[in-house]
Amino acid sequence: VPDQTDIDPRAIKRMLPYVFILDVENPARAIYRLAGTALCERFGFELKGTGFLAHWEAQSGAALVSLLKQALALKQPICLTSIGASADCGMVELETVLTPVSFGPGRLTRFLGMIQIMSDATQLGGRPIAFQRLAASQLIREDEPMSAYDTLPPPPPPPGPMLRSHPKAPHLRLVASQDRPVVMRFDGKDVLERIFEVFSPGTFAS
Repeated sequence: VPDQTDIDPRAIKRMLPYVFILDVENPARAIYRLAGTALCERFGFELKGTGFLAHWEAQSGAALVSLLKQALALKQPICLTSIGASADCGMVELETVLTPVSFGPGRLTRFLGMIQIMSDATQLGGRPIAFQRLAASQLIREDEPMSAYDTLPPPPPPPGPMLRSHPKAPHLRLVASQDRPVVMRFDGKDVLERIFEVFSPGTFAS
């Protein structure tokens, strides 16, 4: 399990907008300790200090609590595949990778994570993700070979006409009881500096 001193934010500078730190002192109440600006914009609000399970449907949330505990116990990263949907039923496939990290002696209570969209993001129509459903999960082992799928080049971008909304109604309908999330503007604070603050010595001493 990597420690805070093993992680150099400069080495992942281009990925920082999609990176987050998860506090799992209580896995059933996992909290975003820090989240990149791209993730906050994707979900429509500042994630820092909010619940990781808040935007997952109930059955997925229960499964995630068990998966977080398992990843911590085995000290192995875990990969989650999920479907994310906007309030008006735009849907995308998401991949979330969670890696246990230590911050000094004691039991593991942190994950370093990253979320990326694996399908056409234009299906969201520029709206934030309001809902997630877990589709699959897999523990990541260092000695496992990469699949052929992972080594394929990325597909070409879709032609222009495909970027328009489909005229037909979606086959799946999302019913959400909460109000539609509001996209918030964020200040220009350098995310790299915030990451350095989190990983600076003594930050997690308490």
